[in-house]
Amino acid sequence: MDKFKTKERIEIEEKYKWDVSKIFKSDADWEKEHSSLKEDVKEVLKYRGKLTESSKTLLEALKLYMSLGERLGKMYVYSSLRHDEDNREPKYQEINKKAISLLTEAHSYSSFLSAELVKENPETIKKYLSENEELKLYEKFLDNILRNKEHILSESEEEILSKISEVNDNASSIYSIFMNADIKYPMVKVEGGGEVELTSGNYTVIVESKDRDVRKGAFEAKYKTINSYINTLGQTLAGEVKKNVVMADIRNFKTAREAALFENNVPVSVYDSLLESVHKNIGGLHRFMDLRKRLMGYDELHMYDIYTPVLGDVEMNFTYEEAKEIILDALKPLGEEYLAALKEGFENRWVDVFENTGKRSGAYSSGTYGTDPYILLNYHGTLDNVFTLAHELGHSIHSYFTRKNQPYVYGNYPIFLAEVASTLNENLLVDYFLKKEQDPAKKRFIINQFLDTIRGTLYRQTQFAEFEKNIHEYVEAGGAITHEYLSEEYFKLNKFYYGDSIVSDDEIRLEWARVPHFYYNFYVFQYATGISASIALSNKILKEGEPALNKYLNFLKGGSSEYPVETLKRAGVDMTTTEPVDSALNLFNEMIDKFEELM
Repeated sequence: MDKFKTKERIEIEEKYKWDVSKIFKSDADWEKEHSSLKEDVKEVLKYRGKLTESSKTLLEALKLYMSLGERLGKMYVYSSLRHDEDNREPKYQEINKKAISLLTEAHSYSSFLSAELVKENPETIKKYLSENEELKLYEKFLDNILRNKEHILSESEEEILSKISEVNDNASSIYSIFMNADIKYPMVKVEGGGEVELTSGNYTVIVESKDRDVRKGAFEAKYKTINSYINTLGQTLAGEVKKNVVMADIRNFKTAREAALFENNVPVSVYDSLLESVHKNIGGLHRFMDLRKRLMGYDELHMYDIYTPVLGDVEMNFTYEEAKEIILDALKPLGEEYLAALKEGFENRWVDVFENTGKRSGAYSSGTYGTDPYILLNYHGTLDNVFTLAHELGHSIHSYFTRKNQPYVYGNYPIFLAEVASTLNENLLVDYFLKKEQDPAKKRFIINQFLDTIRGTLYRQTQFAEFEKNIHEYVEAGGAITHEYLSEEYFKLNKFYYGDSIVSDDEIRLEWARVPHFYYNFYVFQYATGISASIALSNKILKEGEPALNKYLNFLKGGSSEYPVETLKRAGVDMTTTEPVDSALNLFNEMIDKFEELM
């Protein structure tokens, strides 16, 4: 039962906590920088109305804007990491709010930049680029703004939108605080007969339990509690969707989805092709559910049965230290340069390892230009946790290489590329385990892990993406979102995706209410496209060796210096076709074949 007991942060050893003192040595230093920035962000205003009067002036303004952006990034990331260590801590709630408020203020001051640039004759900008060598650094940045010409409003309108941006994030902020700090779940039974208080962090471990009654109890307790607040949760998501629709309309986009994808210059057709490919190959998921049902020996498979290892007789648990060694070994195909960065991360405390009371649930990679990448985990020693660590390290090493090889202006990668490096690490981890393990039972266990990853990252995230598309289109067609509508729409999709081999329990209607990514504005489809691209790239690295690896390392170092679809093409994957998704789902079926051969 101890593994379910949540410690206070003070009880966790320092070596298992991230070291944010490398950003600011103390809260006092953060406050000093915050106060300084409150004045310095106003400096950009001296270029208002004069931005494009000469190439020299434009260069000076852009340099100041980038410098302020780098400082603001560090200021915000420190506050965010501190806040996520313990959502209950009032001091860090306050500094996080102050950071967000200052970001909003800074965006308001600099809102004239885009407005003035898009009003300028493009030939003038071309002239400035040709005559000023230093300005050429910002050519792609400027091009990205100029392509927004029909979506940028007047200077005064842009300033208004900047001022209300903090208000626009209210639904997301309220949801995050409520789900991570305020909501309280009941005590539930765990293996061995004891009881623990259910939390967002330990729920994922409990529903993997071998004891079906334990899984069912946690599942029902989770959704019974959520149902108690379903009116509130319905309104927060309705507010988020309405905001996205209204902001897209204000900026002259046809739909909220088009607006969200436009930022990274990703065609809407890529999203539609993903849905088309998954619908075409939905039989693979139905086949996997049927296999799980047969292996578990149930007359009925329920939604609370899909997370427990399908092979209950195999134990694969790892200490955090063991997980680190496995990952270093598994990622050897990525070369010495990559491994050196991994070791640096482990040695320099990039990772906040274990769950503590009040800590944000789940896992993520954070950081900004000029800082280390930071990883939040809630590590419980499962095989899935090892894969999560490899996944987040993929993000962090991507960030590390990008920031080392790109100037600040291109020192971050676009969201469309974000899930490629993370899931590629998972693919290599699967390959490592399958080559190393001789025990057929453990091989089946690893294959099951891979199949569950595809189910969760490609099929499930596409289900989320389709839900997100549908609820936005419903509002765009004049519909008003209620929690009843959300639950019914989600339930229909869940039945389609999982098929007849599983009982779509009534509680699963409410799953939308516990998915934070629905507040990320059409983010989730990129998990599915990302893993499809990563499967293609990892296969190339394993089969072709150094030539494919060099292309991949260049991909990791590219940041946002090119548009993301082109960046992937250079690495060897064309996401404008259905081929990567189709191939990934074909591999899914092939792995089911291998699994059955080992039975």
